[in-house]
Amino acid sequence: MIWLINLSGLGLVALIVWWFWLYRPSPIAATSFMTGDQGLTVLVRDGTYQPAQIQLPAGKPTTLTFIREDATPCAEMVLFGTLNISQELPLGERIEVTLPALSAGRYPFTCQMQMYRGEVVAVSEADP
Repeated sequence: MIWLINLSGLGLVALIVWWFWLYRPSPIAATSFMTGDQGLTVLVRDGTYQPAQIQLPAGKPTTLTFIREDATPCAEMVLFGTLNISQELPLGERIEVTLPALSAGRYPFTCQMQMYRGEVVAVSEADP
């Protein structure tokens, strides 16, 4: 019986490690959602940003609209650490976050406790 409890515990630890450190959602190209200066909507719910990975063209400013549906305190802020951008996300409101023209690269965004994680990938037109 004790081995079953230990095995269940190890399985739970493996699931936590996978969810918080190893899981990478498939990228969603934001350019397919954008027309002109219109941005992309990111939902904050169920412990995740949806979409969690956003592909944008490099060199163009972009506006992301965040809608927080998750009432947990961790979801109260979104931080773009490498861009020095932070924004409070009131529950149920549409909050726009304007990103400057980005160089090609990866720009992570998180909640203040870094449990919710996402990434903006700026791609130059020369990249496939």
